Amino acid sequence: MPEEQRIVVLGVGPGHPQYLSVIGSELLWQAHAVAGFAAVLKSAEPWIHGEKLVMDYKNQELVLEAIAARAARGERCVVCAAGDSCVSAGELIARVRRRWRLVDVIPGISSVQVAAARAGITLEESLVISLHQRAEVGADMVELTEELGRGRRNIIVLIRPWDLMPPDIARGLLSAGIAAARPVSVFEELTLETEKLHSFALEELARSPYKFSDRSVMVFPRA
Repeated sequence: MPEEQRIVVLGVGPGHPQYLSVIGSELLWQAHAVAGFAAVLKSAEPWIHGEKLVMDYKNQELVLEAIAARAARGERCVVCAAGDSCVSAGELIARVRRRWRLVDVIPGISSVQVAAARAGITLEESLVISLHQRAEVGADMVELTEELGRGRRNIIVLIRPWDLMPPDIARGLLSAGIAAARPVSVFEELTLETEKLHSFALEELARSPYKFSDRSVMVFPRA
């Protein structure tokens, strides 16, 4: 009896196609079908030779059902996640696993890693807090506030588009008692030609009218 096909959930990196891993490019090259959100698939475009199934928040259940059906026919299928699939793709991985028993998760380079490199900090001296989830993030905001108050580590924050953008997070922190002068950096569109760095005091960020990209990462340097 032939071996049952596996579905791969692949982290495609922070944005620029050159940040995709070698194993990732090989898996994409070999895949009969590749699913993912449009912006994510754009990062993987040079290596996709099979059929692309573009997901959005309305159709992702149907697309994942189609991927499972193709895997059942023995086709090689890849579901793409932004950045590192182990950082902020937990919900997507769970959706795939509900439909298919054999799932391989292949990590990629995260925007968290790139932000740390740009900011000149290391992950062993930092805490990563991801607000990029549909679940309630109240406990995460409390943890962020407490850690900023302690000031022992750098803190890297993944935002949640579009209701928890950098100014929203800054206003929440100010209302929780974090100092208005607390420095924070916002990195946009990391690794892309449109990459930008913004440096603020927390109060300045809270009042900023600037429309940040949904691909933004906040870095609070250790006090």
